[in-house]
Amino acid sequence: MCCPNCNCNFFLFSCIQLLHCIKFLIELVVLCFKFYGHSLTVTEIQCFQYVHRFDEKESVSGTQQLKSSVQKGIRTKLLELYPTLESYIDDILPKKDAFRIVKCHDHVEILVNSAGDLLFFRQREGPWMPTLRLLHKYPFFLPLEQVDKGAIRFVLSGANIMCPGLTSPGAKMTPVPKNTVVAIMAEGKQHALAVGITSLSTEDISKVNKGVGVENIHYLNDGLWQMKPVK
Repeated sequence: MCCPNCNCNFFLFSCIQLLHCIKFLIELVVLCFKFYGHSLTVTEIQCFQYVHRFDEKESVSGTQQLKSSVQKGIRTKLLELYPTLESYIDDILPKKDAFRIVKCHDHVEILVNSAGDLLFFRQREGPWMPTLRLLHKYPFFLPLEQVDKGAIRFVLSGANIMCPGLTSPGAKMTPVPKNTVVAIMAEGKQHALAVGITSLSTEDISKVNKGVGVENIHYLNDGLWQMKPVK
């Protein structure tokens, strides 16, 4: 039979845990309003859960060797998404190499080669997107959307890219439709800061000029960037 003190200690511990949860939720709401200026959509909430807080030890659940037919299907899909890769696809995905899928929590999949290099990733059945390390080697195959200097620190904190950051002096846009995978460049910087997906067409970004223009999916120094090759 438990003593009264045990029950009190358990109740106290539960209250402390509840307070920690409330504090976290308050901080999250403040962060959202600070960076977004509007209520979060379901898609934007999913982006926070994507690879921003990716942790190699806790997130990876297993690996799967790919059959040649599956590898061929992925190659075909990548060329459909990124036609400019055609001249380089054999360098990135050699036919004789053995590729694996690294399965992670939240339905994230990462395509790696035999050396364990992280090449592409996706969530659920979404589009395959390049890791920043791969994009830095082949910077030409994604449309470039450049933000102004003032937006850099927000992009590197994981915030979505707001329309004014893409239309102000110092920013440049490559015309693309909604839901296009793009490289986020920055004024005065040589390499991409992030990989994102347009929430609006660039035409609408210019017209509306408020709210989220590009969802920030993967950025420099996030969990995916820090992940080491998978042996």
